[in-house]
Amino acid sequence: MKLQDKVALVTGAASGIGKEIAIKYAQEGARVVIADMNKTAAEATAAELRKAGHQAMSVAMDVTSEEQVNAGVAEVVAAWKTVDVLVSNAGVQIVHPIEEFPFSEWKKMLAIHLDGAFLTTKAVIPLMYAQKSGSIILMGSVHSKLASVLKAPYVTAKHGLLGLARVLAKEGGPHGVRANVICPGFVRTPLVEKQIPEQAATLKISEEDVIKKVMLKDTVDGEFTTVDDVAEVALLFAAFPSNALTGQSLIVSHGWAME
Repeated sequence: MKLQDKVALVTGAASGIGKEIAIKYAQEGARVVIADMNKTAAEATAAELRKAGHQAMSVAMDVTSEEQVNAGVAEVVAAWKTVDVLVSNAGVQIVHPIEEFPFSEWKKMLAIHLDGAFLTTKAVIPLMYAQKSGSIILMGSVHSKLASVLKAPYVTAKHGLLGLARVLAKEGGPHGVRANVICPGFVRTPLVEKQIPEQAATLKISEEDVIKKVMLKDTVDGEFTTVDDVAEVALLFAAFPSNALTGQSLIVSHGWAME
């Protein structure tokens, strides 16, 4: 097993992409921490994993709160001594044209995506430095590379994660800590499902056209990226045996974006 006995902390892991990554890691032998704002949902996911014979625990974590992040990491350390893999996955989406974007919602988006990645990284990195090993994976997006209308703070934040990962790779390299960014295309999670009617209303087109002409128009096959596609890349980065890929990002988008 590629992650045997490694402790993996995944934020936003009660559902969607985070849950699938947690499942994949557990299947590869990891002890998985389900971190989520919704403690009840997080524990339900952890219970599913334990029922399947895996090691899993849950922690309540609002990634925009330094106090909650530090408390959650302290719970993990009390139970399992360390954190070997961090997947900073928690995220939300809010769409408006720039001129209509409430400043409060702009700040909320940056806090969840950027502050959350920073705070969770800051909390676990001393543990990784002490053991001279670790993998930190930030959940970017194709919007880390490209832009779309209506998503100013999301695109800004996802671009920013590339910079954070690159600095982290430089600082962490001498300590055996790797940093990477996964850049998925549209994955049909509740987050994306919510966007479909919102964009249809804003752009004054049908929901079918949002899917075909906005979300998937530049893919090679008209297909959504799957949660399993993303989880496989998360496993690749977490289990990679050297620093050869540190600081790199990988697009998982059915050809929507290529580099």
